[in-house]
Amino acid sequence: MAGEDDQHSKASDTGDLSDRLQQLKGKIAAQRASEEKRSGRGSGPSSTFTGLGQALRLSSEFIGGIAVGAGLGWFLDEWLGTSPWGLIVFLLLGFAAGVVNVLRSAGLIQTPEPGKRRVNEDGGDGQ
Repeated sequence: MAGEDDQHSKASDTGDLSDRLQQLKGKIAAQRASEEKRSGRGSGPSSTFTGLGQALRLSSEFIGGIAVGAGLGWFLDEWLGTSPWGLIVFLLLGFAAGVVNVLRSAGLIQTPEPGKRRVNEDGGDGQ
């Protein structure tokens, strides 16, 4: 008899766990659907094109920063005769500017507002 009780208990536990698992799966699916609806994301073609557009914009900003830096460096080298130092320096500056532009566009750093300066707690202006 003790064996039957153990088997019955295990069967009810398994059924209980299966029910709880199904409920949890339903809650997760509902949460994902509401999150996609709220954020405007989805798995449709429009979300794919949105992601592709953002990727193209970020990559073009990065490549643009590098290209402008390299162009300015080359121009200064030709004008001043300092080859290759102007190209090297401005290529590195263009790379840094490209990274900052990408971070700004992706929303990972804030764009500074004109006219506002950061103030320290001691009343200094941070300079």
